[in-house]
Amino acid sequence: MANIAGFIGFPDTKLRPVKIPDLFFSDLLPQIDDLAELKLTLHCFWLLNDQSGEHRYLRGEDLRSDNTLLASLTLDSELRTPQAALAEALSRAVARNTLLRMEIDMGPDQPNAPKITEDWYFINTVKGRQAIALIRQGRLREVQSVLPDEARIRIDRPNVFVLYEQNIGVLTPLIAEKLRDIEKTYAPDWIIDAFEIAIGNNKRHLNYIHNILKRWETKGRDGDFDENAGRNSEERGRRDYRPDKYSDIILG
Repeated sequence: MANIAGFIGFPDTKLRPVKIPDLFFSDLLPQIDDLAELKLTLHCFWLLNDQSGEHRYLRGEDLRSDNTLLASLTLDSELRTPQAALAEALSRAVARNTLLRMEIDMGPDQPNAPKITEDWYFINTVKGRQAIALIRQGRLREVQSVLPDEARIRIDRPNVFVLYEQNIGVLTPLIAEKLRDIEKTYAPDWIIDAFEIAIGNNKRHLNYIHNILKRWETKGRDGDFDENAGRNSEERGRRDYRPDKYSDIILG
């Protein structure tokens, strides 16, 4: 039996619900016979759920650079790349009429200007069809203006759990709790950079990464991280640990 990575469980904090029409389960799900297509479809519902306004859509360019989506499409990496799996999943979802695809001309409205096109995707709902109708009527700006740039992709970088699993090792409940604390305390860019430094120094353990972040927090990020400082901090932590029942002997 293949090794199965266990799910660490949902946190105690309030989670944001994702709305999925009940017809997805009764009518659409029985028809989907491709795992990548199923993952893509659910991912689209998740991304669109975080948008506001009447007209919601997803850009193909954003989907193709979505690390969370691509990471979920690596199960058959021996047969095809995540990008190839995504391209086929998009084709299947469009052929099944789950997603509605449009080629959008984004080039300047000038003679002899180079043609720039983007592929946009809409869920096949009344509002999705209405948005496409507006675009065909030449009212692209009405659709485009309701979607802020920052809402295109909800997660455009791997979260701290994915970073740990991909670069360090298997998650345990204790490590997961520490990672949640790190994610709450430090900026995403800091966490990613700290992981990169630890990997580059071949120090693939969480204490080393946390030491980098704590050092930046207290002394700032000017200059490079001193590897020896991180190692010495860990060594001091190990030396300073004294079991309570021996403390009088050690301190005496």
